[in-house]
Amino acid sequence: MNAYEYALKVEKDGEKYYRELAEKAPYTGLKMVFKILANEEVKHHKVIKDMMKNSDIDVKKLDIILDTTTIYESLSVDKENVNFNTDEIKFYEEAIAREDGAQKFYLERAKELKSENERQVFLKLAEEEGKHSEVLQNILDYIQEPKNFVSAAEF
Repeated sequence: MNAYEYALKVEKDGEKYYRELAEKAPYTGLKMVFKILANEEVKHHKVIKDMMKNSDIDVKKLDIILDTTTIYESLSVDKENVNFNTDEIKFYEEAIAREDGAQKFYLERAKELKSENERQVFLKLAEEEGKHSEVLQNILDYIQEPKNFVSAAEF
């Protein structure tokens, strides 16, 4: 399996994972957040497929930017009612580890690519996976202390 095929698998698995989290999430806001993250993984998958067909993709035109404002607004919906147990918190910690792993994968593969354009696409994907990790960390902070949660400027 080459880097592109593996990347496609990573993104497909990520989408499935977030859709499962959305199904299990006990709060409306969290359901919406996980659906947003699943849709982000679909975008990544499309970028990789397009890149496999045409390595001349314009990195500046990639539409894979995560809308953190919408995520914060979604979390705010349930702010007064959130209550999670230790097992649920571990589940979110695992999600963060998955995103960190995906980011590391893209960074490592970017070093191996000969095409500067492809390298830039993989670096962009790594950056987006890093944002997903940050979002998940914010969710974890939120579910641990929703009453004290304040969004960061970029979430």
